[in-house]
Amino acid sequence: MESLGVSSIQNLQALSALLSTQQEEEEDCKNVTACAWLGPGQIGPLPKKDKEEPVAYVKKNSKDIWSEEEVSEGSQYDDLADLRPQPEYEIILKQSVGTEDLFLGLSRKDPSSMCCEAMLVKIKLPDTKATDVVLDVKEKFLDLRTPKYKLGLHLPHPIHNQEGKAQFFSEREELEVTLLMKRPMDSINMQ
Repeated sequence: MESLGVSSIQNLQALSALLSTQQEEEEDCKNVTACAWLGPGQIGPLPKKDKEEPVAYVKKNSKDIWSEEEVSEGSQYDDLADLRPQPEYEIILKQSVGTEDLFLGLSRKDPSSMCCEAMLVKIKLPDTKATDVVLDVKEKFLDLRTPKYKLGLHLPHPIHNQEGKAQFFSEREELEVTLLMKRPMDSINMQ
């Protein structure tokens, strides 16, 4: 019996030594300063410090001040001296959904903007007549001019500028411009 008591005391002392956290806390406190500089940036190989010139500052041999890629489409319509206010507008993306899409999911369309076919731009033009509206639509830019308002709108997606429709509702004093979006031909956007 005594041998059982002695071994159980030794087992309990060994177990308490394993569960003791006092020694671990002391060791952790000693190594905090050594490990404090480590962070997520030190994982993996060290980055190379090559001195490369940024792509934006690479000058070509031509005497052009900027290239055509640097100038956004529609910037020729920006007129800082024109103080006409910008009207309120709203962009709504539309998609054609049938019963086979809604109930069966056959065309694999989802509510994301990648599955939309058209863009509806609603522009509120108070105290404006339909004859006063001048509208110019480019692939990525919509320019609207009236005697009271001016709107230069960079569109979120490229559109077919020849395949659109504009309708002015005089009772709501609102112009609705429906534009067909250019989409890559994939399994979702097959027409």
